[in-house]
Amino acid sequence: MIYIGLTGWGDHPDVYSEVTSARDKLFDYSGHFPIVEVDTSFYAIPSKATVEKWCKDTPENFRFVVKAYQGMTGHLRDELPYETRNDMFNAFIECAQVFQKHGKLAMILVQFPPWFDCQGKNVQYIRYVKKQLASFPVAIEFRNQSWYSEKMKERTLQFLKESELIHTVCDEPQAGSGSVPFVPIATHDKVLVRIHGRNVHGWRNIGHGENWRKVRFLYDYNQEELKKLSEHFLFLEHQAKEVYILFNNNSGGHAAKNAKMIQQMLQIQFDGLAPKQMNMFEE
Repeated sequence: MIYIGLTGWGDHPDVYSEVTSARDKLFDYSGHFPIVEVDTSFYAIPSKATVEKWCKDTPENFRFVVKAYQGMTGHLRDELPYETRNDMFNAFIECAQVFQKHGKLAMILVQFPPWFDCQGKNVQYIRYVKKQLASFPVAIEFRNQSWYSEKMKERTLQFLKESELIHTVCDEPQAGSGSVPFVPIATHDKVLVRIHGRNVHGWRNIGHGENWRKVRFLYDYNQEELKKLSEHFLFLEHQAKEVYILFNNNSGGHAAKNAKMIQQMLQIQFDGLAPKQMNMFEE
C-alpha cells in the first residue's frame, strides 16, 4: 500500500481556506491526505495533551510520522534542556506512546545531520537509538553521502535490515557530501520516502543568509520528474508492505500540488479521510 502526505500541516494553503484557524488546519489537512510528518517535534517534544488533541482531530485511519527531537540526532547546538540523555529519550518516548495508544503512529523518523558520517561510533549510536526506541518502528535518514559510497552502500542497507530499521529514501539535490543519492531500496516491511526537491543552489546554502531554509526546499517537480518518481514508488511497493511518501518541497507551496499529481498518476484513492475534504484540486 502506498500512502502520500506532506511534512507538517500548518503551511499548506492549498489544503485549507484562508479563514481556517490554526487549530482546524490539521482536520482540514486530513481531508486530503492519510499521513503527515510531525516536524515540530524536531524542535521541541510535544506535550501528551497536544498529541491527544492531534489524534482526536484526525480520522481513525490517519497516521503520523513523528520526527525525532534534535537533541536525539546530534543537531542541537545549544545546551540540552534535560538533565540527562535518558530524560530526553524518556520524554520523547512518552510522547510517542500517545500516538501508539491511538493506533496512529506510522513510525519515528530519526534524521541525522550532514556531519553524521559513516564510521564506527556513529553505527554504535544508531544501535543505541534503536535500543532506546525499541517499542516503535524507527526510520533512519542519512544526510551524509559516505553511507552510500561504493564501498559502504550494501553494508549500510544490510545493517539497517539486520537491525530492523526502516530505510528512508530521499530525493534531493546532489550537492556534495552533505546530500545522499536516491536509493529506492526497502530494508523493512515499511519504507519511508522524503521528497526534498532538487534545488542544488539552495541546498548548498550559498548566499541566502537567514532565508536559507526557504530557498533550500524551493522546487516544483514537473510531470516528467514525477512520472519517473512514481515508477520508483511502484518498485518500492513490491519490496515493502507499506510505502510512506512525504513531500517536503514546500518553500514555494509546491508540495501539496506535487503530492496530488503523484496520487493521480498512481490512481490512488484514499478512503476514510476527514469529511471536510475540499475539491480545489479536482477539475
